[in-house]
Amino acid sequence: MLIIGIAGGTGSGKTTVVRKIIEQLPEGEVAVLPQDSYYRDASEMPLEERLNINFDHPDSIEFELLIQHIKDLKAGKSIAQPIYSYLTCTRAEETISVKPCDVVIVEGILVLTNPQLRKLMDLKIFVDADADDRLMRVINRDIVERGRSVNRVMERYEHTVKPMHLQFIEPTKRYADLIVPQGGNNKIAIDILTMFIEKNLGLKHK
Repeated sequence: MLIIGIAGGTGSGKTTVVRKIIEQLPEGEVAVLPQDSYYRDASEMPLEERLNINFDHPDSIEFELLIQHIKDLKAGKSIAQPIYSYLTCTRAEETISVKPCDVVIVEGILVLTNPQLRKLMDLKIFVDADADDRLMRVINRDIVERGRSVNRVMERYEHTVKPMHLQFIEPTKRYADLIVPQGGNNKIAIDILTMFIEKNLGLKHK
């Protein structure tokens, strides 16, 4: 089993990189564990307090569960991956059953901040993008997918996303084995990543 960590700033194109890697590998060979599924459940907090949760701080992630799930997959056990809602800041009662696969991709802005999690990774990737490009993607995503107003998105970017990126996310670039500039548009980097995976697993390119 190959464990791959893919980090990078909010809106850098991580999800696109993951999708394009999966598209080039045989179906059923890849399991994806999104960091977003492992945000701590805030159901016991008042709704007003939930709106102020800092999703860009490492403390917001239940790394203990994520690490245990990776260990379980490596041991050949299926896991019950949480389902998290940004609208309510809570976990659903339902879970997603994830079976062990040859490749497990752990994806999220903070996945390289945790030393124990990094130790489990065979390959660490940092997806890089210009701050302006990331901001435009954040605005589009947060308005459409997370029901936030433009003003709230901009306020969150200035007071949370930008400072947290500089404090926690950007420094993890030094842990990366490979830095992918231009995110999902970098076809050469994605092809290299795919070939690396295929070589390690003895797979043939699509």
